[in-house]
Amino acid sequence: MIRAFACAVIAGAALNGAHADTVSVSVAANFTAPMQKIAAAFEADTGHKAELSFGATGKFYAQITNGAPFQILLAADDTTPARLEREGKAVPHSRFTYAIGTLVLWSAKEGTVDDQGAVLKTGDFKHLAIANPKLAPYGLAATQVMDKLGVAAALQPRLVQGENIAQTYQFVATGNAQLGFVALSQVMADGQVRSGSAWQVPASLHDPIRQDAVLLNPGKNSAAATALLTYLRGAKARAIIQSYGYSF
Repeated sequence: MIRAFACAVIAGAALNGAHADTVSVSVAANFTAPMQKIAAAFEADTGHKAELSFGATGKFYAQITNGAPFQILLAADDTTPARLEREGKAVPHSRFTYAIGTLVLWSAKEGTVDDQGAVLKTGDFKHLAIANPKLAPYGLAATQVMDKLGVAAALQPRLVQGENIAQTYQFVATGNAQLGFVALSQVMADGQVRSGSAWQVPASLHDPIRQDAVLLNPGKNSAAATALLTYLRGAKARAIIQSYGYSF
């Protein structure tokens, strides 16, 4: 079944030059920067255009189940695409992991966050930003980290919650929160943290952030949708994804 789907995807991609089309894609907020680059390369290479909407995976799930005509979901987790498949909202066997995310504790200021995360226990800060753990997998991962470190109760009064990981990043970038748990992809460029100070959270402190893609029912007959799913697994897209700190 999976092999048959992959063949169908490749066949669709082979035809895209003659039938350029547009695909509507809902994208987890943490994947904004890499997906913008991938979409530009995808259009240049195939002629197809990807219309991108960014936000929280939980909100996209609600919109999709209420009839939003997205053709592809690039989720921040692996449970939402699986759920959509089970509920008949997505094409069976179309789901795959396009990236594994990395959580970081980040401050826009140099020297605020140490390379072991000890600032969570000893630092002088007023606010710590996290994404809503009910909607954003990176927010859930942040709560798991605080629980494992034994600091959840002490930090509770200092938490500032963003609707999604993009808003959480903005809280920290603007200084409204002195530090926060964000996606490595939001603060990395060319393999380096662009500014400020950061602790890359060990993967052992939270559940894996497996980010799955799935072909939604409105996209099942779209050459552009199948072509984009193929493109995401290609060498050019993977190089872009890795440059933002994701793994596979």
